[in-house]
Parts: sequence; structure tokens; C-alpha cells
Amino acid sequence: MTSLTYADEAGFFGAHGGRILPPHLEAPMAEVAAAYADAKDDPDFQARYEALLADYVGRPSPLFLAQRLTAELGGAKIYLKREDLNHTGAHKINHTLGEVLLAQRMGKKKVIAETGAGQHGVALATAAALLGLECEIHMGAIDIEKQHPNVVRMRLLGAKVVPVESGGRCLKDAVDSAFAVWAADFGETMFAIGSVVGPDPFPSMVRDFQAVVGREARRQILEKEGRLPTALVASVGGGSNSLGLFQAFLEDAAVAIYGVEPAGRGLENPGDHAATMTLGTPGTIHGMRTIVLQDEAGEPWPVHSIASGLDYPGVGPQHAHLKDMGRVDYVTATDDETLDAFQVLCRTEGIIPAIESSHALAYAMKLAPTLGADDTIIVNLSGRGDKDIDFVAERLGME
Repeated sequence: MTSLTYADEAGFFGAHGGRILPPHLEAPMAEVAAAYADAKDDPDFQARYEALLADYVGRPSPLFLAQRLTAELGGAKIYLKREDLNHTGAHKINHTLGEVLLAQRMGKKKVIAETGAGQHGVALATAAALLGLECEIHMGAIDIEKQHPNVVRMRLLGAKVVPVESGGRCLKDAVDSAFAVWAADFGETMFAIGSVVGPDPFPSMVRDFQAVVGREARRQILEKEGRLPTALVASVGGGSNSLGLFQAFLEDAAVAIYGVEPAGRGLENPGDHAATMTLGTPGTIHGMRTIVLQDEAGEPWPVHSIASGLDYPGVGPQHAHLKDMGRVDYVTATDDETLDAFQVLCRTEGIIPAIESSHALAYAMKLAPTLGADDTIIVNLSGRGDKDIDFVAERLGME
């Protein structure tokens, strides 16, 4: 039986994954794979990583019962996994610390990456500053305009921020740009991919570093409720925050799992959404086989989401496999539903969530009233909304 949780030796989750690269990049990626295979079995590496999670990031993050939101919606209890309380304000710090530790172990002097909403960029710049490596972040010009506070943070942390004006000037184009620069300078540089995407070993490696979220949530819900949750809900772009939560529960058939994609302005037209799992087809992007929003020639569609971190035309290969296996239900939330959920959480719980996380909240707000009072839902609150408030205020017409 094909595993739900782990890739095979070639880096495939069922039909998805692998390492599809030009010949000159095969050796550098094999170097990363070999280094990670060694590091993940090294107790000293793992101990150093876990110490940083505790003492620097502030883990474990709380599992918070949103009582007023639950009461307003009726039905199931809604618990929030508070990744927004991590140092740097999102789940991204979980894997960037691991990646920079690995780069340091490999003797690299620099890390390079893409970012959408800026949270991966901030987290990578933070980890690089902590461990003494150079950092270069590529970011779409549209996202730079939307996420200016995070651009300032990256620069204050010593990172070089490279605006990307090509293509749609968003996340996919930032990945293309960063990958091209790394391809020309991989001797002293490691590409620190920001999600569970790309060539093997990155989908597995980033997932492994993020899996702390689900391990904690499983222990915490058992302590609080004495049983596993009825459902898990998390947003899906590339898919790191969602797999971080889902991984610890994939073998528990009684736990329903929902990944929430951006329906944007609507699903009718390409360019109005980023609902890869809903409307995509099998294809190849950024060194992996997965599901892609693409035209008949295999070219990625332009995509849109109110959340800069979710506007990606592909998805992590493990997510594609979980869809094939029927283990995770992939659903959508529109921009308007997301904005409404953002405001509801602010008003009921005094928490300003990231727009990315608000997609998950939007679906949980639909799901909870359909369940009983004894049911529980865990929503991965993957980040805080400080970075989004100027954009949201403009969108809502606030002065």
C-alpha cells in the first residue's frame, strides 16, 4: 500500500514528487538530499534544532479554545493552533531554522529563497541572522506593495530583497527568479524553499520540520478533550502549514481533514483564483510532478488570491497524493468569505489573523454549525495579521 505520510526512495508520493531538474542541478540537489538524510538521523542536529524551537521560537504554541467564536457559530468547539504566537509571527520559522542549520552544516555561506506574503522571507532572514549566514529573498513586485511591513523587516534583519517584475510579479515568479540565481551560484549557497514544494528532498524536509505543529496539537487536544478532534482545517497554497498540522493525524481515519484553497474572485475564470486542487491537472512545476493550474500547453495559469502566500499555481506533491488517496478533502474560500472570517475573529476573540489563515477560518465557520456540541475542530492559525492590516483597511474602506 502506498504510504500517506512518506515519499519513496525516488521522492515520489504515489504519482507525484520526484526530482525533475536540468542535468547541472542534479548534483547540487543530491548534495542537499544526502546532507538532510544524514542530519535527520543525527541526535546532535535534532537536539540543537529542538532547543531553538523551545528557547528561540517559544514552542510549544498554545491550542486555544475560541469560546466566543464557538458560541456565535453554534455546533462544534473551535480550537486554534496558535502559530501566530511564534517568534516572527507565523509557522515559517519552524522550517527556516531547520534549513539554515542544514546550510550551516553543509558549509554554505548564504541562503536564497522566494517569498509571497513575506513570512517565509522574514523567518529565513531571522534564522540567517541568528546563525550568521547571508540571506537573499526574491519577492514579486505586487507582493512587495501589499506586504511592505515584511519587506522592511527583512531588510532590517540584513537580507537583500530582490523585487521580481517578470510574469505575474507574484509568488510563482519569485520562485522562478530565486531558482535561476541559485542555479548560477550553488557552490556556496543553499536554496531554502518556503513550502512543501520543489524537487526532493524539499517536500519531505520542510514537512518534517513543520510536523512539530501536528505532534503538539495531537498531544494538546488529548489533554484538553480526552479524544482526537473531529476535524482539522488549514489553508493550502504550497501547503506547509497544513501538512505540518495534518501529518500527525493522517493515519487516524476518524479524523476528517480539510485543506482550504483560495477561490479568490470566483472559480469561473483562470486568473481569478488559485484553486489548484479543485481545478488543476497533473503536470510539472519547479522540479516536481504535482497538480498544476495550467493551459493545454502545460504553461501555468496566472493566479489570484487576496493572500499573497497562497497565490501559487501548484501544490506540494504530498497534498496531490492525499487528494488521490481520498484522505484529505480540498475545499475553497473566496476573498469575500476570507475577509469576513478575518473580521469575525478580530471581533470575537481579539486575535488579528493572517489573511492566509483566514481562509481556514472561513471554512471552519461553515463547518462548525453542521456538527454537534461534542465535536471539535482544530484550525491552524498559521500566522498573525500585522502584515495585512494596511491592505485590509484599504480593502474595507477604512481610513
